[in-house]
Amino acid sequence: MLDLCPCRRARGKRSRMARKAPTSRSTGAEEESASPRPGKASAEPKLGGPDDLARLALRACLIARDAAFNVHDLLTQSSRMAFLAIKDCEKELDLIERQIDERLPAAITRVNEARARQLLSSLKSTTDLERIGDLVMSVAMRVQARTSKMSASDVRQLVEMSTVLRDMLDLVHKGFSTLDLECARKVLQMDKEIDRVCHGLFQKHLAETVAQGDTTGFDVLLMAQALERAGDHTTNLAEDLYSLIEGRSVRHMPKKKAAN
Repeated sequence: MLDLCPCRRARGKRSRMARKAPTSRSTGAEEESASPRPGKASAEPKLGGPDDLARLALRACLIARDAAFNVHDLLTQSSRMAFLAIKDCEKELDLIERQIDERLPAAITRVNEARARQLLSSLKSTTDLERIGDLVMSVAMRVQARTSKMSASDVRQLVEMSTVLRDMLDLVHKGFSTLDLECARKVLQMDKEIDRVCHGLFQKHLAETVAQGDTTGFDVLLMAQALERAGDHTTNLAEDLYSLIEGRSVRHMPKKKAAN
């Protein structure tokens, strides 16, 4: 069995705060037994054929989901453990993208056209997932650097965005695991929830008068923008899933039409 455990929840005391996101379905024995290993991002597992690369891309989706999940504790409790878990996830996603990028050219020459499309989808997916990891990490860095508290309403709305993002990533993982087109449709529909909250935060903070030197509103907007962009990358994943199943792209279709 491949040793592809993501670094998303600390052992021992850290596990109380930095947690693994719950799933809406069983993800199999391999994922059930996964435990995070802080500091293990540099230990590259040996990968074999196309199936290993496809499974690794699915693992990356779970890691990105868990990064989004830990944003809740980071925002509501200023949890250092959640910050470290997000940092571990970001490192692991970088590693996975590099592994697939390096190994895919050799793997793709040994498969038929259908499997080649699957492998190309894995490559595109991990690129989007790596960007999601970077964006969530940027939120974590900004929260960690703050010396004053954000308002309860700002925290609540940022948590709402991260929760929707986590649920979208969970659906993407389920969709790629089972080739379920309905998961892709749901993700495309849910993206508008992130956009709505983000736009509301921009309208609020751009309209208010702030004291000189107060950067709270600026920080909130940058965090909201990062989560909104992470949502856009997740819709890219849903579009790739649609293309994999249907054999045609919806990337240049209006989002509303694609979601239907």
